[in-house]
Amino acid sequence: MSYSAEISRTSPTAFLFLVDQSGSMQEVMSSGKSKAQFVADVLNRTLAVLITRCTKSEGTRDYFEVGVLGYSGNVAENGLSGALSSTILHPISHIGDNPLRVEDRIKRVDDGAGGLVNQTIKFPVWFEPKAAGGTPMCNAITTAAEQLAAWCDAHPDSYPPTVLHVTDGESTDGDPEALALQLQRIGTNDGQVLLFNLHVSVLGGDPVKFPISDASLGDNYAKLLFRMSSPLPPLLQKAAEEKGIRATMESRGFMYNAETAEIADFFDIGTRAAQLR
Repeated sequence: MSYSAEISRTSPTAFLFLVDQSGSMQEVMSSGKSKAQFVADVLNRTLAVLITRCTKSEGTRDYFEVGVLGYSGNVAENGLSGALSSTILHPISHIGDNPLRVEDRIKRVDDGAGGLVNQTIKFPVWFEPKAAGGTPMCNAITTAAEQLAAWCDAHPDSYPPTVLHVTDGESTDGDPEALALQLQRIGTNDGQVLLFNLHVSVLGGDPVKFPISDASLGDNYAKLLFRMSSPLPPLLQKAAEEKGIRATMESRGFMYNAETAEIADFFDIGTRAAQLR
């Protein structure tokens, strides 16, 4: 395991978000939002954070190439539209320049006197929520592999790509395990593609965060997602520990039965990459 290459404008890394948009994503979470809407909000916020991370005084540096694949019915397709619809992966500066719109949203902030007040913030939107049809997970993973094989061929010395996969249900187009393992065999000289899986839930049970085995997982679907998940590299183990999540060399990039807080942590930890320069 390497995962130590420095990330620069001449040697970027890639993040590919794989988002289940099947009909069950209409279910409402404790936040009052549907799973589809909440995941979309966290993903849009994550894109804004990635842009900020790459922004210097002279503008946005293209440390990252980023894409979104949404899947439902029997297809996996570009989750970004408008000016970003022509290809799946885009330099982060292109993402920053092309939101679909910028919304005014209300955020509760500290008033400095022990209370909270409403503050209006600007919220860029790139990814729209959707929830309809089946769960073509095999199609989605195959499409991701095609995209990232080409990317790795073009960037042989880069920090390898990371796939962040969010789902709430079982695949409806076959068994995805072998395809997930094939995806993880793609790589650069610095390591293989990282595949992290998050299972979204509204059941209210205890979430499982970055487990070292499937012993605590109660059903075969959870165990399947565990087997499909990459081990956490040391940098991401540290990122998890900073959030109070126990992680070791044996931990997999997998969360099960996740609700609102875990979804936000999953995106944040999963998009921590090696040192930027």
